[in-house]
Amino acid sequence: MQVLVGYYSRTGNTEALAEAVAGGVREAEGVDCLLKDVSSITREDFVDSQGIILGSPVYFGTMASEMKEMIDRFLPIRKKMEDKIGAAFATSYDPTGGKETTIFSIIQAMLIYGMIVVGDPFSATGHYGIACTGKPDEKTRDHGAKLGRRVAELVKRFW
Repeated sequence: MQVLVGYYSRTGNTEALAEAVAGGVREAEGVDCLLKDVSSITREDFVDSQGIILGSPVYFGTMASEMKEMIDRFLPIRKKMEDKIGAAFATSYDPTGGKETTIFSIIQAMLIYGMIVVGDPFSATGHYGIACTGKPDEKTRDHGAKLGRRVAELVKRFW
């Protein structure tokens, strides 16, 4: 079993949060974690993963165009994505910078792909996914790990 943690990061903040999420995935016994920037994610990475967690910085209240381009490019494999576990996270420059709308833009794509989407667990924030302003602090990294672990455990349960 495998969980893909994919991200786009221009400043390194989203990459840092992705690394925390991947750390949580790696805590789940029997689940491999594939951590990749969107520029190196392949169709096979999507198809071969039973869980996918995607993260993006906020760009005009939505995911980065690089993330959207990857999602659009993989449209031909859409039917192979049904029932995989999905989750999302975001980072922004500003406290009111559209983190939740960015998470929703990723979740919306996952729903169209036919995925089963989950938010972060109640032990984190119990909301749509993990988000932070600027570089993730220790609490945010801990919550990111909880999101990763939740997806990995669900992959084990349902796959």
